[in-house]
Amino acid sequence: SHPKVLHQILGRPLIAYLLDTLKSIGITDILVVVGYQAEKVMNALGEEGVRFVVQEPQLGTGHAVQVAMSAVPPQSETVMVLCGDVPLISGGSIAALYRLHQQAGAAVTVQTVELPDGAHYGRVVRDSQGRVLDVVQSKDAADRPDILAIREINTGAYCFEAAFLRQVLGELEVSPVTGEIYLTDMIQLAWKHGRRVEALLDPDWPNLLGINSRKELAEATQTLRRRINEVHLNAGVTLMDPESTYIGPEVIIGRDTIIYPNVYLEGRTRIGENCVIEPNVKISESILAANVYVKMGSVITESRLAEGVQVGPYSHLRPLSDLREGVRVGNFVEVKKSVLYPGVKANHLTYLGDAEVGTGTNVGAGTITCNYDGVTKHKTIIGEKAFIGSNTALVAPVIIGAGAYVGAGSTITQDVPPGKLGLGRARQVIKERRQAGKKAETPEEVALTAGSLAQALNELNLTCSTEAVEKLVSLFISLELRTLEAFLKVATAENLALIRRMYAMEGQEPSNYDMLINLANLAAGLGRRD
Repeated sequence: SHPKVLHQILGRPLIAYLLDTLKSIGITDILVVVGYQAEKVMNALGEEGVRFVVQEPQLGTGHAVQVAMSAVPPQSETVMVLCGDVPLISGGSIAALYRLHQQAGAAVTVQTVELPDGAHYGRVVRDSQGRVLDVVQSKDAADRPDILAIREINTGAYCFEAAFLRQVLGELEVSPVTGEIYLTDMIQLAWKHGRRVEALLDPDWPNLLGINSRKELAEATQTLRRRINEVHLNAGVTLMDPESTYIGPEVIIGRDTIIYPNVYLEGRTRIGENCVIEPNVKISESILAANVYVKMGSVITESRLAEGVQVGPYSHLRPLSDLREGVRVGNFVEVKKSVLYPGVKANHLTYLGDAEVGTGTNVGAGTITCNYDGVTKHKTIIGEKAFIGSNTALVAPVIIGAGAYVGAGSTITQDVPPGKLGLGRARQVIKERRQAGKKAETPEEVALTAGSLAQALNELNLTCSTEAVEKLVSLFISLELRTLEAFLKVATAENLALIRRMYAMEGQEPSNYDMLINLANLAAGLGRRD
Protein backbone atom coordinates (compact mmCIF):
# COMPACT_ATOMS: atom_id res chain seq x y z
CA SER A 1 0.00 0.00 0.00
CA HIS A 2 3.03 2.29 0.26
CA PRO A 3 5.93 2.68 -2.21
CA LYS A 4 9.06 1.18 -0.72
CA VAL A 5 11.26 4.18 -1.52
CA LEU A 6 8.93 6.49 0.44
CA HIS A 7 9.27 4.67 3.75
CA GLN A 8 10.66 7.12 6.26
CA ILE A 9 14.08 7.21 7.92
CA LEU A 10 14.32 10.00 10.49
CA GLY A 11 11.53 11.93 8.80
CA ARG A 12 12.68 11.63 5.17
CA PRO A 13 11.95 9.10 2.39
CA LEU A 14 14.76 6.56 2.16
CA ILE A 15 15.36 7.44 -1.52
CA ALA A 16 16.11 11.03 -0.48
CA TYR A 17 19.32 9.87 1.18
CA LEU A 18 20.55 8.38 -2.10
CA LEU A 19 19.68 11.60 -3.95
CA ASP A 20 21.61 13.63 -1.36
CA THR A 21 24.66 11.39 -1.79
CA LEU A 22 24.58 11.71 -5.58
CA LYS A 23 24.35 15.49 -5.39
CA SER A 24 27.18 15.63 -2.87
CA ILE A 25 29.60 14.11 -5.43
CA GLY A 26 28.49 16.36 -8.27
CA ILE A 27 25.89 14.19 -10.03
CA THR A 28 23.02 16.54 -10.86
CA ASP A 29 21.16 15.01 -13.82
CA ILE A 30 19.19 12.32 -12.03
CA LEU A 31 16.35 10.29 -13.55
CA VAL A 32 13.97 8.52 -11.18
CA VAL A 33 12.03 5.66 -12.74
CA VAL A 34 8.61 5.40 -11.08
CA GLY A 35 5.90 2.78 -11.46
CA TYR A 36 3.87 1.63 -8.47
CA GLN A 37 1.99 4.67 -7.08
CA ALA A 38 4.07 6.87 -9.38
CA GLU A 39 2.15 10.05 -8.59
CA LYS A 40 2.75 9.69 -4.87
CA VAL A 41 6.50 9.25 -5.43
CA MET A 42 6.69 12.22 -7.78
CA ASN A 43 4.82 14.44 -5.31
CA ALA A 44 7.11 13.39 -2.46
CA LEU A 45 10.25 14.17 -4.48
CA GLY A 46 8.92 17.29 -6.17
CA GLU A 47 11.49 19.58 -4.54
CA GLU A 48 14.50 17.29 -5.08
CA GLY A 49 15.40 18.65 -8.53
CA VAL A 50 15.16 15.30 -10.32
CA ARG A 51 13.44 14.18 -13.51
CA PHE A 52 10.90 11.36 -13.67
CA VAL A 53 10.20 8.54 -16.12
CA VAL A 54 7.09 6.37 -15.70
CA GLN A 55 7.53 2.61 -16.14
CA GLU A 56 4.18 1.06 -16.96
CA PRO A 57 3.85 -1.87 -16.69
CA GLN A 58 6.72 -2.83 -14.39
CA LEU A 59 8.59 -5.66 -16.13
CA GLY A 60 11.89 -5.71 -14.26
CA THR A 61 15.12 -3.74 -14.00
CA GLY A 62 16.08 -4.14 -17.63
CA HIS A 63 12.71 -2.84 -18.74
CA ALA A 64 13.08 0.14 -16.34
CA VAL A 65 16.34 1.14 -18.04
CA GLN A 66 14.80 0.66 -21.50
CA VAL A 67 12.08 3.13 -20.53
CA ALA A 68 14.52 5.58 -18.95
CA MET A 69 16.92 5.77 -21.90
CA SER A 70 14.43 7.85 -23.86
CA ALA A 71 15.10 10.66 -21.36
CA VAL A 72 18.91 10.33 -21.31
CA PRO A 73 20.58 13.17 -23.26
CA PRO A 74 22.15 11.89 -26.50
CA GLN A 75 25.53 13.43 -25.63
CA SER A 76 25.81 11.41 -22.39
CA GLU A 77 28.86 9.12 -22.32
CA THR A 78 28.18 7.18 -19.11
CA VAL A 79 24.94 6.00 -17.52
CA MET A 80 24.98 4.94 -13.86
CA VAL A 81 22.12 2.80 -12.56
CA LEU A 82 21.43 2.64 -8.81
CA CYS A 83 18.61 1.19 -6.71
CA GLY A 84 16.39 3.68 -4.92
CA ASP A 85 16.11 1.53 -1.80
CA VAL A 86 19.81 1.76 -0.80
CA PRO A 87 19.95 4.81 1.52
CA LEU A 88 23.29 4.01 3.15
CA ILE A 89 25.51 3.87 0.07
CA SER A 90 28.36 6.35 0.38
CA GLY A 91 29.64 8.85 -2.10
CA GLY A 92 32.98 7.01 -1.92
CA SER A 93 31.43 3.75 -3.12
CA ILE A 94 29.66 5.45 -6.01
CA ALA A 95 32.79 7.35 -7.01
CA ALA A 96 34.91 4.20 -6.85
CA LEU A 97 32.52 2.37 -9.19
CA TYR A 98 32.61 5.22 -11.71
CA ARG A 99 36.40 5.54 -11.45
CA LEU A 100 36.99 1.84 -12.20
CA HIS A 101 34.57 2.00 -15.11
CA GLN A 102 36.43 4.93 -16.67
CA GLN A 103 39.90 3.52 -16.07
CA ALA A 104 39.06 0.08 -17.49
CA GLY A 105 37.21 1.38 -20.54
CA ALA A 106 34.52 -1.23 -19.85
CA ALA A 107 31.11 -1.45 -21.47
CA VAL A 108 29.62 -2.67 -18.20
CA THR A 109 30.92 -2.28 -14.65
CA VAL A 110 28.99 -3.92 -11.83
CA GLN A 111 29.29 -3.39 -8.07
CA THR A 112 29.49 -6.58 -5.99
CA VAL A 113 29.90 -7.58 -2.34
CA GLU A 114 30.56 -10.83 -0.50
CA LEU A 115 27.96 -11.88 2.06
CA PRO A 116 28.04 -14.59 4.71
CA ASP A 117 24.93 -15.88 2.94
CA GLY A 118 23.87 -14.92 -0.58
CA ALA A 119 20.20 -15.01 0.47
CA HIS A 120 17.80 -13.78 -2.23
CA TYR A 121 20.36 -11.75 -4.19
CA GLY A 122 21.70 -12.45 -7.69
CA ARG A 123 24.95 -14.48 -7.62
CA VAL A 124 28.04 -13.26 -9.47
CA VAL A 125 29.52 -16.01 -11.65
CA ARG A 126 33.21 -15.68 -12.55
CA ASP A 127 35.50 -17.75 -14.78
CA SER A 128 38.82 -19.27 -13.74
CA GLN A 129 40.59 -15.98 -14.43
CA GLY A 130 38.22 -14.04 -12.15
CA ARG A 131 36.30 -12.34 -14.93
CA VAL A 132 32.58 -11.75 -14.38
CA LEU A 133 30.61 -13.92 -16.81
CA ASP A 134 27.09 -13.58 -15.52
CA VAL A 135 24.79 -12.65 -12.67
CA VAL A 136 22.23 -15.38 -11.98
CA GLN A 137 19.08 -14.46 -10.07
CA SER A 138 18.35 -16.68 -7.06
CA LYS A 139 14.85 -17.35 -8.42
CA ASP A 140 16.37 -18.79 -11.58
CA ALA A 141 18.88 -20.96 -9.69
CA ALA A 142 16.52 -22.95 -7.49
CA ASP A 143 17.80 -26.22 -8.97
CA ARG A 144 21.48 -25.19 -9.13
CA PRO A 145 23.09 -25.56 -5.68
CA ASP A 146 26.51 -24.67 -7.15
CA ILE A 147 25.19 -21.19 -8.03
CA LEU A 148 23.37 -20.73 -4.70
CA ALA A 149 26.61 -21.59 -2.86
CA ILE A 150 28.29 -18.46 -4.30
CA ARG A 151 28.63 -15.70 -1.69
CA GLU A 152 29.47 -12.83 -4.06
CA ILE A 153 26.30 -11.01 -5.03
CA ASN A 154 25.27 -8.14 -7.25
CA THR A 155 24.19 -4.98 -5.35
CA GLY A 156 22.22 -3.55 -8.26
CA ALA A 157 24.64 -0.67 -8.94
CA TYR A 158 26.12 -0.40 -12.47
CA CYS A 159 28.03 1.86 -14.81
CA PHE A 160 27.37 1.54 -18.55
CA GLU A 161 28.90 3.04 -21.63
CA ALA A 162 25.90 4.99 -22.89
CA ALA A 163 26.41 4.17 -26.59
CA PHE A 164 26.70 0.44 -25.87
CA LEU A 165 23.64 0.56 -23.64
CA ARG A 166 21.56 2.11 -26.41
CA GLN A 167 22.90 -0.41 -28.91
CA VAL A 168 22.04 -3.63 -27.09
CA LEU A 169 19.19 -2.82 -24.66
CA GLY A 170 16.73 -4.09 -27.21
CA GLU A 171 18.38 -7.51 -27.14
CA LEU A 172 17.40 -8.20 -23.53
CA GLU A 173 14.99 -11.12 -23.28
CA VAL A 174 12.15 -11.91 -20.90
CA SER A 175 12.97 -14.47 -18.19
CA PRO A 176 10.91 -17.64 -18.71
CA VAL A 177 10.74 -18.09 -14.92
CA THR A 178 9.60 -14.64 -13.72
CA GLY A 179 8.44 -12.93 -16.89
CA GLU A 180 10.79 -10.00 -16.17
CA ILE A 181 13.60 -8.39 -18.13
CA TYR A 182 16.84 -8.47 -16.11
CA LEU A 183 19.43 -5.72 -16.38
CA THR A 184 22.04 -8.29 -15.27
CA ASP A 185 21.76 -9.93 -18.70
CA MET A 186 23.71 -6.93 -20.05
CA ILE A 187 26.85 -8.75 -18.80
CA GLN A 188 26.35 -11.68 -21.14
CA LEU A 189 25.46 -9.32 -23.99
CA ALA A 190 28.72 -7.42 -23.43
CA TRP A 191 30.74 -10.65 -23.79
CA LYS A 192 28.66 -11.59 -26.82
CA HIS A 193 29.59 -8.29 -28.49
CA GLY A 194 33.24 -8.65 -27.51
CA ARG A 195 33.18 -5.86 -24.95
CA ARG A 196 34.84 -5.72 -21.56
CA VAL A 197 33.04 -6.30 -18.25
CA GLU A 198 34.46 -5.15 -14.93
CA ALA A 199 33.34 -5.72 -11.33
CA LEU A 200 34.15 -3.71 -8.22
CA LEU A 201 34.12 -5.87 -5.10
CA ASP A 202 33.26 -3.25 -2.47
CA PRO A 203 34.09 -4.15 1.16
CA ASP A 204 31.37 -1.88 2.58
CA TRP A 205 28.67 -4.51 2.18
CA PRO A 206 26.42 -3.55 5.15
CA ASN A 207 25.74 -0.18 3.52
CA LEU A 208 25.22 -1.40 -0.05
CA LEU A 209 22.18 -3.65 0.32
CA GLY A 210 18.60 -2.62 -0.34
CA ILE A 211 15.89 -2.32 2.28
CA ASN A 212 13.60 -5.34 1.96
CA SER A 213 11.98 -5.67 5.40
CA ARG A 214 10.90 -3.63 8.40
CA LYS A 215 13.84 -5.10 10.31
CA GLU A 216 16.28 -3.83 7.67
CA LEU A 217 14.52 -0.44 7.69
CA ALA A 218 14.99 -0.22 11.47
CA GLU A 219 18.64 -1.22 11.19
CA ALA A 220 19.25 1.41 8.50
CA THR A 221 17.57 4.01 10.70
CA GLN A 222 19.91 3.19 13.58
CA THR A 223 22.96 3.38 11.31
CA LEU A 224 21.98 6.78 9.91
CA ARG A 225 21.06 8.06 13.37
CA ARG A 226 24.51 7.19 14.68
CA ARG A 227 26.21 8.85 11.69
CA ILE A 228 24.22 12.05 12.16
CA ASN A 229 24.75 12.15 15.93
CA GLU A 230 28.49 11.67 15.48
CA VAL A 231 28.62 14.70 13.18
CA HIS A 232 26.93 16.85 15.84
CA LEU A 233 29.14 15.53 18.63
CA ASN A 234 32.22 16.39 16.60
CA ALA A 235 30.81 19.88 16.01
CA GLY A 236 30.60 20.64 19.75
CA VAL A 237 27.01 19.65 20.54
CA THR A 238 26.47 17.75 23.80
CA LEU A 239 24.21 14.69 23.46
CA MET A 240 23.54 13.33 26.93
CA ASP A 241 22.61 9.92 25.49
CA PRO A 242 23.30 9.59 21.74
CA GLU A 243 21.58 6.20 21.62
CA SER A 244 18.23 7.78 22.51
CA THR A 245 18.54 11.01 20.51
CA TYR A 246 16.90 11.29 17.08
CA ILE A 247 18.13 14.10 14.85
CA GLY A 248 17.05 14.46 11.22
CA PRO A 249 19.64 14.81 8.45
CA GLU A 250 18.72 18.44 7.68
CA VAL A 251 18.81 19.69 11.28
CA ILE A 252 21.48 22.25 12.22
CA ILE A 253 22.54 22.67 15.87
CA GLY A 254 24.83 25.36 17.30
CA ARG A 255 27.90 24.71 19.39
CA ASP A 256 27.58 24.10 23.15
CA THR A 257 23.90 23.25 22.93
CA ILE A 258 22.86 20.43 25.27
CA ILE A 259 20.41 17.76 24.09
CA TYR A 260 18.89 15.46 26.73
CA PRO A 261 17.64 11.89 26.05
CA ASN A 262 14.56 11.02 24.01
CA VAL A 263 14.60 14.24 21.97
CA TYR A 264 13.32 14.28 18.37
CA LEU A 265 14.55 17.03 16.04
CA GLU A 266 12.96 16.87 12.60
CA GLY A 267 12.85 18.55 9.21
CA ARG A 268 14.82 21.74 8.59
CA THR A 269 14.98 22.66 12.26
CA ARG A 270 17.69 25.16 13.22
CA ILE A 271 18.91 25.46 16.82
CA GLY A 272 21.36 28.16 17.91
CA GLU A 273 24.29 28.02 20.29
CA ASN A 274 24.05 27.46 24.06
CA CYS A 275 20.52 26.11 23.99
CA VAL A 276 19.17 23.44 26.32
CA ILE A 277 16.64 20.86 25.13
CA GLU A 278 15.33 18.75 28.01
CA PRO A 279 14.02 15.15 27.71
CA ASN A 280 10.94 14.08 25.75
CA VAL A 281 10.87 17.13 23.48
CA LYS A 282 9.85 17.07 19.81
CA ILE A 283 10.82 19.98 17.54
CA SER A 284 9.84 20.00 13.85
CA GLU A 285 10.57 22.55 11.11
CA SER A 286 11.34 25.29 13.65
CA ILE A 287 14.03 27.92 14.24
CA LEU A 288 15.46 28.47 17.72
CA ALA A 289 17.94 31.30 18.30
CA ALA A 290 20.79 31.18 20.82
CA ASN A 291 20.23 30.62 24.55
CA VAL A 292 16.76 29.11 24.19
CA TYR A 293 15.64 26.76 26.95
CA VAL A 294 13.03 24.11 26.08
CA LYS A 295 11.84 22.20 29.13
CA MET A 296 10.63 18.63 29.39
CA GLY A 297 7.69 17.32 27.37
CA SER A 298 7.26 20.27 25.01
CA VAL A 299 6.22 20.02 21.35
CA ILE A 300 7.26 22.74 18.87
CA THR A 301 6.15 22.74 15.22
CA GLU A 302 6.86 25.28 12.47
CA SER A 303 7.63 28.02 14.99
CA ARG A 304 10.29 30.67 15.65
CA LEU A 305 11.87 31.28 19.06
CA ALA A 306 14.10 34.31 19.52
CA GLU A 307 17.10 34.57 21.83
CA GLY A 308 16.54 33.85 25.51
CA VAL A 309 13.07 32.33 25.12
CA GLN A 310 11.97 29.74 27.70
CA VAL A 311 9.33 27.14 26.87
CA GLY A 312 7.74 24.46 29.03
CA PRO A 313 7.51 22.14 30.70
CA TYR A 314 4.75 20.57 28.61
CA SER A 315 4.12 23.51 26.31
CA HIS A 316 2.75 23.13 22.79
CA LEU A 317 3.79 25.61 20.09
CA ARG A 318 1.71 24.95 17.01
CA PRO A 319 2.52 26.24 13.49
CA LEU A 320 3.27 29.95 13.01
CA SER A 321 4.01 30.66 16.65
CA ASP A 322 6.53 33.53 16.87
CA LEU A 323 8.08 34.09 20.30
CA ARG A 324 10.33 37.14 20.48
CA GLU A 325 13.28 37.86 22.80
CA GLY A 326 12.89 36.79 26.43
CA VAL A 327 9.37 35.40 26.15
CA ARG A 328 8.39 32.81 28.73
CA VAL A 329 5.74 30.22 27.98
CA GLY A 330 5.18 27.84 30.86
CA ASN A 331 3.55 24.56 31.75
CA PHE A 332 0.52 23.48 29.75
CA VAL A 333 0.46 26.60 27.60
CA GLU A 334 -0.56 26.27 23.95
CA VAL A 335 0.27 28.88 21.30
CA LYS A 336 -0.93 28.84 17.70
CA LYS A 337 -0.37 31.35 14.87
CA SER A 338 0.48 34.11 17.33
CA VAL A 339 3.20 36.69 17.91
CA LEU A 340 4.40 37.15 21.48
CA TYR A 341 6.56 40.27 21.60
CA PRO A 342 9.65 40.64 23.86
CA GLY A 343 9.19 39.93 27.53
CA VAL A 344 5.69 38.44 27.36
CA LYS A 345 4.94 35.94 30.13
CA ALA A 346 2.26 33.24 29.96
CA ASN A 347 3.39 30.82 32.63
CA HIS A 348 0.41 28.54 33.24
CA LEU A 349 -2.52 26.79 31.61
CA THR A 350 -3.18 29.23 28.76
CA TYR A 351 -4.27 29.13 25.12
CA LEU A 352 -3.15 31.93 22.80
CA GLY A 353 -4.41 31.42 19.26
CA ASP A 354 -4.47 33.95 16.40
CA ALA A 355 -3.18 36.61 18.76
CA GLU A 356 -0.67 39.43 19.06
CA VAL A 357 0.58 40.03 22.58
CA GLY A 358 2.51 43.25 23.20
CA THR A 359 5.88 43.71 24.84
CA GLY A 360 6.02 43.07 28.60
CA THR A 361 2.44 41.84 28.91
CA ASN A 362 1.59 39.30 31.62
CA VAL A 363 -1.04 36.67 30.83
CA GLY A 364 -2.52 35.00 33.89
CA ALA A 365 -3.24 31.31 34.39
CA GLY A 366 -6.31 29.94 32.67
CA THR A 367 -6.53 32.67 30.03
CA ILE A 368 -7.85 31.69 26.62
CA THR A 369 -8.34 33.58 23.38
CA CYS A 370 -11.72 32.47 22.03
CA ASN A 371 -10.66 32.75 18.40
CA TYR A 372 -13.20 30.54 16.60
CA ASP A 373 -16.90 31.35 16.30
CA GLY A 374 -17.77 28.10 14.57
CA VAL A 375 -17.20 29.53 11.09
CA THR A 376 -14.25 31.95 11.11
CA LYS A 377 -11.05 32.43 13.08
CA HIS A 378 -10.75 35.90 14.65
CA LYS A 379 -7.78 37.80 16.05
CA THR A 380 -7.03 39.01 19.56
CA ILE A 381 -4.67 41.98 19.97
CA ILE A 382 -3.20 42.78 23.39
CA GLY A 383 -1.15 45.96 23.76
CA GLU A 384 2.18 46.28 25.53
CA LYS A 385 2.46 46.09 29.32
CA ALA A 386 -1.11 44.92 29.71
CA PHE A 387 -2.17 42.63 32.55
CA ILE A 388 -4.62 39.81 31.89
CA GLY A 389 -6.01 38.35 35.11
CA SER A 390 -6.36 34.63 35.70
CA ASN A 391 -9.22 32.63 34.22
CA THR A 392 -10.01 35.23 31.56
CA ALA A 393 -11.79 34.53 28.26
CA LEU A 394 -10.98 37.03 25.49
CA VAL A 395 -13.71 36.62 22.88
CA ALA A 396 -12.21 37.61 19.52
CA PRO A 397 -12.19 39.86 17.65
CA VAL A 398 -11.14 42.04 20.55
CA ILE A 399 -8.41 44.57 21.39
CA ILE A 400 -6.92 45.06 24.86
CA GLY A 401 -5.13 48.40 24.88
CA ALA A 402 -1.61 49.09 26.07
CA GLY A 403 -1.36 49.19 29.86
CA ALA A 404 -4.92 47.95 30.31
CA TYR A 405 -5.95 45.61 33.11
CA VAL A 406 -8.45 42.77 32.79
CA GLY A 407 -9.87 41.52 36.07
CA ALA A 408 -9.57 37.86 36.95
CA GLY A 409 -12.48 35.68 35.91
CA SER A 410 -13.68 38.08 33.22
CA THR A 411 -15.24 37.29 29.89
CA ILE A 412 -14.24 40.19 27.63
CA THR A 413 -16.36 40.71 24.51
CA GLN A 414 -15.61 44.39 23.85
CA ASP A 415 -12.38 46.34 23.42
CA VAL A 416 -10.68 47.61 26.58
CA PRO A 417 -9.11 51.08 25.99
CA PRO A 418 -5.46 51.68 26.87
CA GLY A 419 -4.85 52.12 30.59
CA LYS A 420 -8.39 51.12 31.57
CA LEU A 421 -9.70 48.27 33.67
CA GLY A 422 -11.97 45.73 32.00
CA LEU A 423 -14.34 43.58 34.06
CA GLY A 424 -16.91 41.13 32.84
CA ARG A 425 -18.01 38.77 35.61
CA ALA A 426 -21.16 38.03 37.58
CA ARG A 427 -21.75 39.49 41.03
CA GLN A 428 -20.92 37.10 43.86
CA VAL A 429 -23.88 36.09 45.98
CA ILE A 430 -23.57 34.66 49.50
CA LYS A 431 -26.56 33.03 51.12
CA GLU A 432 -27.21 31.29 54.41
CA ARG A 433 -26.72 27.55 54.18
CA ARG A 434 -29.55 25.45 55.53
CA GLN A 435 -28.41 23.05 58.25
CA ALA A 436 -29.46 19.44 57.87
CA GLY A 437 -32.74 18.86 59.71
CA LYS A 438 -33.11 22.53 60.62
CA LYS A 439 -35.24 25.20 59.09
CA ALA A 440 -33.18 28.09 57.80
CA GLU A 441 -33.47 31.27 59.86
CA THR A 442 -33.85 34.45 57.87
CA PRO A 443 -32.25 37.47 59.55
CA GLU A 444 -34.34 40.63 59.71
CA GLU A 445 -33.33 43.04 56.94
CA VAL A 446 -32.82 46.80 57.51
CA ALA A 447 -34.41 49.13 54.99
CA LEU A 448 -32.08 51.55 53.19
CA THR A 449 -32.94 54.99 54.54
CA ALA A 450 -31.04 58.22 54.93
CA GLY A 451 -30.34 57.31 58.53
CA SER A 452 -29.18 53.73 57.97
CA LEU A 453 -27.07 54.77 54.93
CA ALA A 454 -25.45 57.68 56.81
CA GLN A 455 -24.48 55.35 59.66
CA ALA A 456 -23.02 52.82 57.22
CA LEU A 457 -21.06 55.54 55.39
CA ASN A 458 -19.54 56.71 58.66
CA GLU A 459 -18.33 53.15 59.34
CA LEU A 460 -16.85 53.00 55.80
CA ASN A 461 -15.14 56.42 56.19
CA LEU A 462 -17.27 57.75 53.32
CA THR A 463 -19.22 60.41 55.22
CA CYS A 464 -21.30 62.74 52.99
CA SER A 465 -23.58 65.69 53.54
CA THR A 466 -27.25 65.13 54.44
CA GLU A 467 -28.32 66.35 51.01
CA ALA A 468 -25.86 63.99 49.28
CA VAL A 469 -27.03 61.05 51.43
CA GLU A 470 -30.68 61.64 50.44
CA LYS A 471 -29.73 61.71 46.74
CA LEU A 472 -27.70 58.51 47.13
CA VAL A 473 -30.60 56.71 48.86
CA SER A 474 -32.85 57.49 45.89
CA LEU A 475 -30.15 56.35 43.43
CA PHE A 476 -29.44 53.06 45.19
CA ILE A 477 -33.15 52.24 45.61
CA SER A 478 -33.63 52.85 41.85
CA LEU A 479 -30.95 50.20 41.32
CA GLU A 480 -32.93 47.70 43.44
CA LEU A 481 -30.62 48.14 46.47
CA ARG A 482 -33.54 48.60 48.86
CA THR A 483 -31.91 47.23 52.01
CA LEU A 484 -28.77 48.12 53.90
CA GLU A 485 -27.59 44.51 53.39
CA ALA A 486 -27.90 44.83 49.62
CA PHE A 487 -25.89 48.08 49.68
CA LEU A 488 -23.12 46.53 51.80
CA LYS A 489 -22.80 43.60 49.38
CA VAL A 490 -21.81 46.13 46.72
CA ALA A 491 -19.76 48.42 49.01
CA THR A 492 -17.09 45.80 49.59
CA ALA A 493 -13.46 46.60 50.30
CA GLU A 494 -12.53 45.04 46.97
CA ASN A 495 -14.91 47.22 44.96
CA LEU A 496 -13.89 50.38 46.80
CA ALA A 497 -10.21 49.59 46.19
CA LEU A 498 -10.99 48.99 42.52
CA ILE A 499 -12.58 52.43 42.17
CA ARG A 500 -9.61 54.11 43.88
CA ARG A 501 -7.19 52.34 41.48
CA MET A 502 -9.18 53.58 38.49
CA TYR A 503 -8.85 57.16 39.70
CA ALA A 504 -5.16 56.67 40.52
CA MET A 505 -4.49 55.54 36.96
CA GLU A 506 -5.84 58.93 35.86
CA GLY A 507 -3.77 60.72 38.49
CA GLN A 508 -6.85 61.83 40.49
CA GLU A 509 -8.12 61.50 44.09
CA PRO A 510 -11.89 60.79 44.34
CA SER A 511 -14.18 62.50 46.84
CA ASN A 512 -16.45 60.38 49.06
CA TYR A 513 -19.40 61.32 46.86
CA ASP A 514 -17.43 60.36 43.71
CA MET A 515 -16.66 57.00 45.30
CA LEU A 516 -20.36 56.33 45.96
CA ILE A 517 -21.48 57.43 42.49
CA ASN A 518 -18.96 55.01 40.93
CA LEU A 519 -20.16 52.34 43.33
CA ALA A 520 -23.68 52.91 42.01
CA ASN A 521 -22.40 52.60 38.44
CA LEU A 522 -20.67 49.34 39.34
CA ALA A 523 -23.89 48.07 40.94
CA ALA A 524 -25.80 48.97 37.78
CA GLY A 525 -23.35 47.01 35.62
CA LEU A 526 -23.52 43.99 37.88
CA GLY A 527 -27.29 44.19 37.91
CA ARG A 528 -27.44 44.09 34.11
CA ARG A 529 -25.29 40.95 34.00
CA ASP A 530 -27.48 39.31 36.63
